[in-house]
Amino acid sequence: MRFLFVHGTGVRRERHDRLFAQVRERLAARFPGAAVESCYWGDRFGATLGAGGASVPGLRPGPQGTPDPVDAETAEWALLLADPLCELRVLAEAGWAAPGDRGDADDDGDAGYGDAFAMPGVRAAGARVLALLEGLPPAPPPTGDELGALLHGTGLAAGFAAALDTAAGSAEAARAAARAVDEPQARELATALARAVTAAALATATATDEADCTGAERDRLVELLTTRLGGDGRVPGARVAAVLGRLALRVTTQPLLDARRGSLTVGATPVLGDILRYQSRGHELRDFLHARITADPGPTVLIGHSLGGIALVDLLTLAAARGEAVPGAELLVTVGSQAPFLYELGALTALEPGAKLPYGFPRWLNVYDRHDVLSYLAAPVFPGDVRVSDHEVRSRQPFPACHSAYWKQDSLYERIEQAVNEAEIG
Repeated sequence: MRFLFVHGTGVRRERHDRLFAQVRERLAARFPGAAVESCYWGDRFGATLGAGGASVPGLRPGPQGTPDPVDAETAEWALLLADPLCELRVLAEAGWAAPGDRGDADDDGDAGYGDAFAMPGVRAAGARVLALLEGLPPAPPPTGDELGALLHGTGLAAGFAAALDTAAGSAEAARAAARAVDEPQARELATALARAVTAAALATATATDEADCTGAERDRLVELLTTRLGGDGRVPGARVAAVLGRLALRVTTQPLLDARRGSLTVGATPVLGDILRYQSRGHELRDFLHARITADPGPTVLIGHSLGGIALVDLLTLAAARGEAVPGAELLVTVGSQAPFLYELGALTALEPGAKLPYGFPRWLNVYDRHDVLSYLAAPVFPGDVRVSDHEVRSRQPFPACHSAYWKQDSLYERIEQAVNEAEIG
């Protein structure tokens, strides 16, 4: 009897050798005298960037310096989509001195923003802006009104009413409005409210995949809303920009992706690239596996991890469907495999959704860890097939560590031993 180990996606020589050493040691201890071999395919059939990554924007970074204004703007909107009220929160907490506060002299030499002698019964500038927001129609018509036409044309109309309520009813808006006592502050508040409403509507539409909005259309929505609120600015005020501008570049993912897209792509290539390459040229790997399995006609237990399990399921299914079951393949063990999920999707090369495993397909033990998001159940998608069974392993590791943590778990090898005995492989 022999065991043939087929590694998974993204594994290259150094990683393979460490991983296989663990597998070989554990199997040899349980099955004295059995041959334990590996089928290393990473260098030969794994993905590489054939043109050195020439297709990837940002792989060769440009000159260092001040951030691109477009990058900064994109980062700010990423922050707004995550928290539409963030600019209002800045104005509410740090924007201007509250009415009655003495404050220090501002840039124009005025002694603070407070007005301790405000005329009774006269509405403050900020309160007027908030009242205008509360009075906006929640469903502007799609024709005859530029704001309504833009909302409907960008997919934001459905979430507009809720966005208005979110902004107008927020404690942040109320506090910022109370602090805005003069016209410059009111105009800044109008811009922040317009951006908050637009961001909230855009976030809702994005979450439901209804958004169809360009940056120019988004900016025009902000401009139209700002005008209706009595403002005229197209960008956030100086106070908001000073606090959130640099913060957005630091805490949102977009600048990271822009700056590191090249290195991230190169790093992800072995993992994602192996899967994509297999989907388009999987016959090359399957032919290689077939040759390795049949090189020794004795009974063989095939152990496939991740993509290795997918390739083995495809190989064994295709061969059995042709009436040419792979000689020696007595037991298939898939570990952390996506084969059952691909079968459900209709993306498994060898088997249409709903089709049964062909006669001649060997016993199949599928091992999974519920915390491993790359592992799936096989038995429920092949109901009634006594050849297929699942076994859960709990490594108590989060993903992605759990995807590689199977090989030190005693329960894995105990279950393999049980399956070998059940199949009467000797």
